[in-house]
Amino acid sequence: MGKVTPYYAPGSLSAVFYDRITNADGKLLGDEDLYADLAPTGGDVLELGAGTGRLTIGLARRGFAVCGVDISPVMLAQAEAHLAREAPEVRGRVELRQGDMTALNLKRTFGLVICPFFTLAHVPTGAAWRNTFAVAARHLSDGGLAAFHLPKLALMQGLEPPDPRRPVLDQHLGEGRALLLFVKERSFKPGVNRLEQVIEYVLADETGRIAHRSAERLTYYMTDPAPLAAAAGLVLDRPPIDLGGVGDIYVFRKGP
Repeated sequence: MGKVTPYYAPGSLSAVFYDRITNADGKLLGDEDLYADLAPTGGDVLELGAGTGRLTIGLARRGFAVCGVDISPVMLAQAEAHLAREAPEVRGRVELRQGDMTALNLKRTFGLVICPFFTLAHVPTGAAWRNTFAVAARHLSDGGLAAFHLPKLALMQGLEPPDPRRPVLDQHLGEGRALLLFVKERSFKPGVNRLEQVIEYVLADETGRIAHRSAERLTYYMTDPAPLAAAAGLVLDRPPIDLGGVGDIYVFRKGP
């Protein structure tokens, strides 16, 4: 299988094909509508883990001023390229910044903070989660909401061993090319609630010859977020909202 690199690392195929994979994921349908409904009318939105700008730009099209923050320069470069194709009024409502969601301090507040698409689950529970909730609270106005999309722990625990020979995705890219994804390894560690998978991205040409392959490690962590959020002054505002059957959006409110 060769060298295994982290997901979304520079040069990884997960970063190159992030938009294509995300757009094909029906389990994310409706997340933009949900976040838009949480945002106050005319309010500003801070997105932690903006990625390539799918939600940042989508919310800006709806009239919100959005600051999108991501730690990856590779992802932000794609977001900048997407933004450059938008109308001037949309571009004017977007700010993209490189930053670490566990230590961010923009010295301003927002009406809504979102952390979508399992972004928080990429870092270990404990200090990293506590720090991220503190960052969200620091950037929220009193009464503002923070929404975190997290995986369902029961599903993480119950995943079956993968068949490494069977692709979980086979998508045509045009011009005779295809992108295939294989789950090569999968393990769950109780106690720390860590799911680790090695996903192999394979690019094939029109003859079926493999042009490029990339094995990448994807890790998710999960725990009850409410106690860690409460330590930052964030109180669960409503029951978790199911999204696509594989994750929940936890909505917290900052008290006065």
